Amino acid sequence: MKKTQIITTDDILLTLCQAVSSVLSAAGNPAISHSPMVQKIQKTCLRPDLGCFVLFDGGFSGLVIINFTSQAAMEIYRKYMMSMGMPADELAQFHTADEVGNVMGELMNQIVGDFTNKVRQDLHTSINQSQPKMMAINKQVQILINTQLDQPQARRVTFSTPEHNIFYMELAMDKTEFIQLQDFERTEQENPDDILANAQQYRPESTVSIQPEIDDDFMKNLGL
Repeated sequence: MKKTQIITTDDILLTLCQAVSSVLSAAGNPAISHSPMVQKIQKTCLRPDLGCFVLFDGGFSGLVIINFTSQAAMEIYRKYMMSMGMPADELAQFHTADEVGNVMGELMNQIVGDFTNKVRQDLHTSINQSQPKMMAINKQVQILINTQLDQPQARRVTFSTPEHNIFYMELAMDKTEFIQLQDFERTEQENPDDILANAQQYRPESTVSIQPEIDDDFMKNLGL
């Protein structure tokens, strides 16, 4: 008898952790790691020094929050910008700068986008995300989810950077389980760069001009 596979809230949390690591690694921060332990919490909060939150709904609803210390935010921001060729002396010096907030908000958007794609592939359901809201704060701010949750669960995971700076990700969502009823093939996400490369590979080197065949007698009968 085939063993039924069950995906729980903690499995979904692990998928989100993998999205954080993969996106930040691609953004010039390859050694980001998360704790193997997850903390159950009663509520999610925005915490100093730089906090960001994103709402999602659809197949299931919830909230993702990432709280960066100023040191972690600046390390990630600087490595990302320098990986794109920006000189260090032209970068912002403080985490309160608008540029830092914009960059970290864009990274948050990529993280949740990667997460929603993985959910679509692995769970065959769809969720939509809101625009990330990033803000520099000096006090703890509680965030209430603007959606109806019957059995809300909240989790916190600790991440660390290569320079041993810490940031935290918090997930709040309804208690849920996805039960696999039958086998299915997992659809891999297509890479736009691969699509373009394949299109160029099969592009014909020369174009042959084909002239249409014209019936001369028929044209003469028309007086042309």
